[in-house]
Amino acid sequence: MRQSCHRLLEHQQAGGEEPPLYSPIDQISVVPEHVAREGGGKLTRYAPTEEDEATLRELLLSLQRQVSVMSMNLSAKLDDLQRGDRQLETTVALCEIRTQLQELTKSVESCQSEVSEVKRDMVAIKQELDTVQQVKEEIEELREYVDRLEEHSQRRKLRLLEQGLTFFLSYAILAAVLGMLQFGYNTGVINAPGKNIANFMKDVYKNRYGMDLHDDTVNRLYSIAVSIFAIGGMLGGFSGGMIANRFGRKGGLLLNNILGISGASLMGFTKISHCYELLIFGRFIIGVNCGLNTSLVPMYISEIAPLNLRGGLGTVNQLAVTVGLLLSQVLGIEQILGTDDGWPILLGLAICPAILQLILLPACPESPRYLLITRQWEEEARRALRRLRASNQVEEDIEEMRAEERAQQAEASISMRELLCSPTLRAPLLIGVVMQLSQQLSGINAVFYYSTILFTSSGLTDESAKFATMGIGAIMVGMTLVSLPLMDRTGRRTLHLYGLGGMFIFSIFITISFLIKEMIDWMSYLSVVSTLSFVVFFAVGPGSIPWLITAELFSQGPRPSAMAIAVLVNWMANFVVGIGFPTMKALLENYTFLPFSVFLAIFWIFTYKKVPETKNKTFEEILALFRNSNGSVRTVVGWGRGGAAAAAAAAAAVPGHGQRLTMGDRCACATRRAHQGGRQLLVSWTEATGGGPRIYHYHTTNVLNRCD
Repeated sequence: MRQSCHRLLEHQQAGGEEPPLYSPIDQISVVPEHVAREGGGKLTRYAPTEEDEATLRELLLSLQRQVSVMSMNLSAKLDDLQRGDRQLETTVALCEIRTQLQELTKSVESCQSEVSEVKRDMVAIKQELDTVQQVKEEIEELREYVDRLEEHSQRRKLRLLEQGLTFFLSYAILAAVLGMLQFGYNTGVINAPGKNIANFMKDVYKNRYGMDLHDDTVNRLYSIAVSIFAIGGMLGGFSGGMIANRFGRKGGLLLNNILGISGASLMGFTKISHCYELLIFGRFIIGVNCGLNTSLVPMYISEIAPLNLRGGLGTVNQLAVTVGLLLSQVLGIEQILGTDDGWPILLGLAICPAILQLILLPACPESPRYLLITRQWEEEARRALRRLRASNQVEEDIEEMRAEERAQQAEASISMRELLCSPTLRAPLLIGVVMQLSQQLSGINAVFYYSTILFTSSGLTDESAKFATMGIGAIMVGMTLVSLPLMDRTGRRTLHLYGLGGMFIFSIFITISFLIKEMIDWMSYLSVVSTLSFVVFFAVGPGSIPWLITAELFSQGPRPSAMAIAVLVNWMANFVVGIGFPTMKALLENYTFLPFSVFLAIFWIFTYKKVPETKNKTFEEILALFRNSNGSVRTVVGWGRGGAAAAAAAAAAVPGHGQRLTMGDRCACATRRAHQGGRQLLVSWTEATGGGPRIYHYHTTNVLNRCD
């Protein structure tokens, strides 16, 4: 131990470095003072000296100093370590701050870019606002223009309504309606000599084959002779639109008379040739002639008639039909031509209207609308109008036709297929078809074709039945004359409703009279009165209105195709009634008119719900009825390139009304993507009911423009 202490002291005195903590301590062996090891490993007692004590004291002091130094060193080390941790945290924080600053820099740069874009957008928005403001100013100008245009149109319409019936207009209408007289004559001429024709068929068959023809076969042949007239009418009516566009209204009527002369000649020579097939073929040819007449004549008259006389002059069509019916019934009585020798002459007299029309019609002008709108011959149209109006002041008519032409150009040309598929024209086409069905399926043709048989079955003698049939024709003529002034005073829709309602009531009375005629003797007279009243109400409405309103519902472009479809449907229904009524009468007996009563009720409801009033409306106004609710007027106001103006107009509000302008339903593509083709800007307005605000609509047309 002493040696160790001496070494420690010597080391300290020599100025050596501080020993490690374990060096002196681990090497000191402390043994109690009274114990020592002897040689040989035995312990011996040892007594410490003063020198040893001093050495120990020095050693303890040295240890204390060493511990103090070590404590100081440890504190310094701890301080150094603590300072190192703070630096490390600071470094990490600085790195994080640096990263955030970089992200902030990027955000600032992004914000600067967005600010630049916003500035550009604000500039674009300002330009758009300027454009919208400019368009709003244009809209105001357009509204003022439309107001002026409306005032001008109203003045023009008032002048049109002041036009009267002139001599040359009356002459042209008389020449044209000879075609409808032909139709009426051939509809009724086959009725009175029915028994004579049946006897002729029996005689011819017996002469050919030496055997009698069965009554059922005779009735079937007679039904074919009656109904094949309607088959020819279908063919003629369906081709009427094509003939009208190709040869014109007047030209088509003139060519049609060739068929009239041919058919009448075939029927007239039937008995001489001893060939009832000639009768059937002649009825077919005259049916084609009458089918063309039913398409061309109403079209021609509606186009040459002044606005205020269109309804009354349109009724002249039905007047001519009823006159033809009455004439055929009067000539068909036994005292005149209703005999075995006279019936071929009766049928052959159909040649007279055709020859008379060939003489009179060439002096008449072609339809001014056809000349101006279809052929683009304005000077010829003006010349025709001057002759028809007996005046040089025809500008109002020309302007009205031009308005219709512009509306037609906005729609483009209409084929028959497009007419069937067009959403805008579907509603008027449906109305026209149903109106034609209401005429034929009302039961009136059953009365025309088989009135003599009906009256005979109700208890009248053959002679009385024929005179009652003549009464039908006379009543038709008289009531048609009564309806002439009512057509433009009361209105088409109202008269049609009255007519259908009256026919429905008296069809029920006819059924009742058939049921109880055997119990009460005088009930046969109720049957006659009910049938005549049935005819009266037919003449008031369904007799003339379907022909008139079908021509009124369409503008110049789709009118021929629409008339062709309507006439085809009319003749098809005519054929169904003509061929099916004898069978239906045999099956239903006294309830024969009950199906017609059901049809009349359906047609009355349809007319009440769907058919508009066309009285004193131009063709353009009638077309607009199906574009906008409550009746709107549609006018072309200018030309534009692209659809930007209309698109901006669609986004602007009507000042003071809170109504938003809307695009027209014929703008098929998004205007912002449309090719910059010529597009027409149209303005229409809707008159609100009850004195409300007028709502304006701006349309772009030329829907053939393709969209990307």
